[in-house]
Formats: sequence, C-alpha cells, structure tokens
Amino acid sequence: MLKLLYPSFCFIMISMLLLTSCQTHKQIVYFQNEMSGEGQANFTPTLKIDDFISITVAGESPEVVTVFNLPPILGNSGNTNNGYYQGNNEKTGYLIDANGNIQMPVLGTLKVAGLSRMDLAAMLQRKLSTYLKDPVVNIQILNYKVTVLGDVNRPGSFKIPNERVTIIEAIGLAGDLTITGVRNNVLVIRDNNGEKQEFRADLTDNKLFNSPIYYLQQNDVVYIEPNAASRSNATIWKTTGSVFISLTSLVITTIALISN
Repeated sequence: MLKLLYPSFCFIMISMLLLTSCQTHKQIVYFQNEMSGEGQANFTPTLKIDDFISITVAGESPEVVTVFNLPPILGNSGNTNNGYYQGNNEKTGYLIDANGNIQMPVLGTLKVAGLSRMDLAAMLQRKLSTYLKDPVVNIQILNYKVTVLGDVNRPGSFKIPNERVTIIEAIGLAGDLTITGVRNNVLVIRDNNGEKQEFRADLTDNKLFNSPIYYLQQNDVVYIEPNAASRSNATIWKTTGSVFISLTSLVITTIALISN
C-alpha cells in the first residue's frame, strides 16, 4: 500500500513546490535599470471637487478674525502610522461642492477647484485685506488619503498629513508588496473631478520617477495584483486541497501503522 501511494504523494508535493517556487530576480527587484539622474519636478496638488479643506485665518484683530474661522472640533479618531493616519481624522472644514465652490463667512461663494493651496491662500489674502491688516491664511486638505489594495502586507487607506506622497512611499505604508505581488503592472485608479482614470506603473523600471503617478493625488487607489503562480496555486488548492489533505493523512497513518 505504501509503495503505491508514495509516488503519488511525491508528485503532489513536487507540484506544490513548483507552483510556490521563488520568482526570478527580474520579477521581484525594484528599479533595475541605471539611474538617469533625472526626476519629476516638484509636485503641487490642486483642489478637487469633494475635497474637504480647512481654512484658518489669522491677523492683528482677534475679534475680527473670529468671523472668518469655523469653530474647531476637539479630538480626533483614527490610528496613526508614524504620523500618517489610517482612518478618519475629524476636523472642521469646507467641502468643495459639485461646482467646485465653497461658502465662506462674509466672503460668500468662492470658486476653488483647480487651484493649488498657495493660489487659494493668495486669493483669500487679497479678499481679506478689505477687512484685516496683513491677513495670514493657512489651508490644508483634510481628506488627502491614498488607498493601497491587493497583494501587499497591510492593505488599507492612509491619510497623508503633508499632502505629498509617492507611489513608493504609499506601498511602504502598506508594508511593501508580498513576494507574489506583480511589480511591473501596478494599477493606479484616479478620480479627476468625477472622471475615473487608470494608469499602469512598472516598479522595476526607473522610468517610474518621471511617471504622472509617481506622486499620488488625493484619493488615488493603488492595486497590486497577484502573479500567475499565486492565482493558480489558489485555484488548485481550492479544488484539490481536501484531496491532498486526505492523501497526506492516509500516508502518515499508513507509515505509523507499518512502523508499529
């Protein structure tokens, strides 16, 4: 009985090992070609529809400044990962509506979508100078987050406090790719004012540094697909796993009986 089962057992074991064998150097190593010394210029995010922004106004007259500032909400929720929030951080602010506008006290309706934070700050300073002497405006995108899904060690959504994150940093926040994650066909899904855009990135190629998705924008989704071996392994294990376990148990039991 043992002699009949042994070849089948060995065949199954060897097949499983081949399916889960290590990938080649070319498939798993990042940035393989030579660095050119060039990179993408500084990235400045622009405000989009559905962004949630805080606007803080400061000036020489506290009683006047109060009119332009929303009351704060105490406390925050969400877990931090070295300063990066995973979850929701509750703050007060302005939601940019479907027309790209916000409503501010006294100043009324303002078109802000498409502007950078610096552009909006400059515009507000000009408008506030009517009411305040040397106003100072601070703006922050409160919902600046990216989501990393798929074959990574810690998938999830991550709030970016400094509003600037590269695809490499985002993957690092997610604990890096697993050994079976496909590195040369990473999908980035971007919402551009209601229109979904798809981009592909190759983490093994240094051209990534000049890619339009090297710097991620707010609410980008990064997806890492599993490689073919991993997908096949999952399918095979689903269909033959119970047979393999039964066969293994039978062989172990047989060996134990023979040994006794």
